[in-house]
Amino acid sequence: MYIHVRYTMYMAALSTSITRFRKEIFSLADAALKGNVVEFVHKGVKFKVIPEGPTDKLSNITPLQFVNPDYHLESAGAELQAEMEKEWEKDWSQL
Repeated sequence: MYIHVRYTMYMAALSTSITRFRKEIFSLADAALKGNVVEFVHKGVKFKVIPEGPTDKLSNITPLQFVNPDYHLESAGAELQAEMEKEWEKDWSQL
């Protein structure tokens, strides 16, 4: 027995009337680009607005600000390694 499951990569649907859809077409189109399924009803028929192809999810990522731009990861790595070696030597001296 096969059970067909349709996986959708879109978030919850936004349902609206045709009047609201007409008034807010650009913001609803942006919502569809972000992965929401936008639905509207006209004369009893439900329509869905979804992007034709997959949307680029990486373009929605907001870059994070550095907490301290003067702090360099290279020096942090060297400091961490020196601290680890010190602890190893302490542990090894007890053997």
